[in-house]
Amino acid sequence: MKRFFSGNLKPETINLKLRSRGFALIELMLVVIIVGMLATVVLDRMLYYQERAEKAVMDATLAAIKMGLQVRLAELIITNRQAAVAQLERDNPMLWLDEPPSTYRGEYRSPAETGNWYFAADARQLVYVPNKTSYLQWNQADSRELRFQVRLRYDDIETVAGKVRAPTGIAIVPAQPYRWF
Repeated sequence: MKRFFSGNLKPETINLKLRSRGFALIELMLVVIIVGMLATVVLDRMLYYQERAEKAVMDATLAAIKMGLQVRLAELIITNRQAAVAQLERDNPMLWLDEPPSTYRGEYRSPAETGNWYFAADARQLVYVPNKTSYLQWNQADSRELRFQVRLRYDDIETVAGKVRAPTGIAIVPAQPYRWF
């Protein structure tokens, strides 16, 4: 201690210098609170983007199914098998994909695990059970599934024999309204 008291340094000055080397308890609490708030914001954004990604994958799967159905409809029309077109509304639409998605679990009568697709054979509906549902709004509070049906579009077409009602398009539409984002 002799070295500290030599020269112009007084004991009070030495005491202040020693205290300023560490954190006070209040400073530590503020740092912990700020880090906690930042972690909460980052976690919330991460969950938001995970749900957005899940919706994007679901939409991409629906687009692939629609494309498969359109190819099948065109094939039936070109080969003059319009009588078989109505069957597309009853068949499992996953049949028309080259390879079903890895989250497809087949035909079920009960719900699959979250994040998976299944075909409800009794209702003739393709069902997706979402994993994240924070930004998903259903009109049915008791259901936690998104259900889709295949619908044909018909138009009246002029032919030599007169007007004929013929299939001109196909879509996969929600069976129950929902809003996701």
